[in-house]
Amino acid sequence: MYQPDRIVVSLIIGFITVFLNAQETKMVTIKGGTFVPLYGATTEKPVAVSSFKIDVYPVTNAEYLNFVNRKPEYTRSGIKAIFADKSYLSYWKNDFDYGANKSDAPVTNVSWFAAKKYCECQGKRLPTMDEWEYVAMADEQKADARTREEYNKYILSWYEKSKTYNNAIGQTFKNYWGVYDMHGLIWEWTSDFNSILLSGESRKDKDTDTSLFCGSGAVNATDLMNYAAFMRYAFRGSLKANYSTRNLGFRCARDIAPEKDLIKSTTTFLTEQ
Repeated sequence: MYQPDRIVVSLIIGFITVFLNAQETKMVTIKGGTFVPLYGATTEKPVAVSSFKIDVYPVTNAEYLNFVNRKPEYTRSGIKAIFADKSYLSYWKNDFDYGANKSDAPVTNVSWFAAKKYCECQGKRLPTMDEWEYVAMADEQKADARTREEYNKYILSWYEKSKTYNNAIGQTFKNYWGVYDMHGLIWEWTSDFNSILLSGESRKDKDTDTSLFCGSGAVNATDLMNYAAFMRYAFRGSLKANYSTRNLGFRCARDIAPEKDLIKSTTTFLTEQ
């Protein structure tokens, strides 16, 4: 059986490690824990979130342009209708021009399918809804600031502003985890965006959806200060995977384990040749 030279194996492992580190230069590690999502009701069971990495900023127009240059099937004219509606990248001038002074602005009008593919091409993934909410409940000082009146007022005031998607990334506050723009810039896709706010025993029970996504549903919240969270969940629940809207973008996440797994699998492959 062929035994690869130890130096060769070390060099390959080193290359993989450097590559992965380069991929996460704009990521931070989020320490896992438990929290009660949505309204923070004491009757609800906490959910566990494992440690993971998440992008410091949402994906920008310039970054997305690099992606479509490599994946022309995800350009505005090249993407299939099943993967994106007619609003996909509609504010771009053409397939490869997002316009002047928009390089650092977040890319929006991107469908879930396209966002998912982008993350996969970076060796990452979309964050889960619980992961996103876990990070988003932090303000500058606290990991969970949901009971702070100032924090909730900041979010609600943003909901009343228009065209914040034109702003550059990184202009909102840096939260407890070192993450920017969780609030105040755009809404963001999550991997399981449509996994809640469905009543009945089946996802085929479509007649129940309409009443769940109106703002008045927030009266069910145990604390009306959590109205902001309700609106996020309601907005997500009204989406479909091929939808794209002007105020909806995304950022990527990544499990912490895959780096070790990749090195292990590469070493195993080499030693078994």
